Amino acid sequence: MQSQLDVVTLGETMILFDAASTGPLRYTNQFNKRIGGAESNVAIGLSKLGHSVGWISKLGDEELGHFTLNAIRGEGVDTTNVLMDPEEQTGLYVKEKRTDRNQVYYYRSGSAASTMTTADINWDYIKRARIVHLTGITPLLSESCYELVNEVFHFAKKHQITVSFDPNIRMKLLKNIPNGKEKLLDLARQADILLPGLDEAEQLVGTSDPDEIISFFLASGVQKIAIKNGAIGTTFATANGENGFVKSYPVSRVNDPIGAGDGFAAGVLSGLLKGKPFQESVDLGSLIGSIVVSVFGDIEGLPTIQEIESLNATKQDVLR
Repeated sequence: MQSQLDVVTLGETMILFDAASTGPLRYTNQFNKRIGGAESNVAIGLSKLGHSVGWISKLGDEELGHFTLNAIRGEGVDTTNVLMDPEEQTGLYVKEKRTDRNQVYYYRSGSAASTMTTADINWDYIKRARIVHLTGITPLLSESCYELVNEVFHFAKKHQITVSFDPNIRMKLLKNIPNGKEKLLDLARQADILLPGLDEAEQLVGTSDPDEIISFFLASGVQKIAIKNGAIGTTFATANGENGFVKSYPVSRVNDPIGAGDGFAAGVLSGLLKGKPFQESVDLGSLIGSIVVSVFGDIEGLPTIQEIESLNATKQDVLR
């Protein structure tokens, strides 16, 4: 009998070409090659925290695809259910650094991951998961990806597998799927654990009032919800009546905000898997998110369990 996995994630991971200097891309000649994908970020974050994690996806059977696969597998994530497609290419994105902001350019249309269908999935593999973590990015890649994510939700519900969902709304992708916002709202209402940003929740529900957002989703059947509001903090609640607010950890300098929400998700899920109360789990997510933003790259700042234990022992602020 195969062993149980703490978490299984499903989604696209792309190659990231990260500008090595500040300024317009037309004048940039050197780049750092990294990987980035919301679901694999969460998987790697959980693996570093000592959990057994599997990642499902499709990559191009070419050099960049194998680089991506090797990088994720090298972080301790099980990649045995990743398909390598010789007919398609791995998606990529380029990050431009400016003095006042970072700009990201995506080149993912028609990528290998966007062709995923329900036929690509080993459903017995998903049965091994205690939690399935999904985001709102994957269902907006293509109609077949939306149908796949929707089916994963239904399959998990049927087999009593907890579903964690981060809407992670990408405005450039919303146009790909007819009624994309409505479909994301429907998925969010089916989640057991919902982890939206306040701006994302406002787009889905039409209000920026955290209490109204919480009431709406708990009435829909969501069991746990944590609404992130950047440097301010996170409002959380559960169907069992637990609720409150967790302040964000202070960060002396934000070097790269991308990936903070994925670090937050990894922390929340890790806490819950270890039997911690939701408030403690949200606090762990906030701590990890604050560490991630202080390091360049999507996964480079994700801490190990040893680093978390060291921070907790010394009660330090985030100093990176």
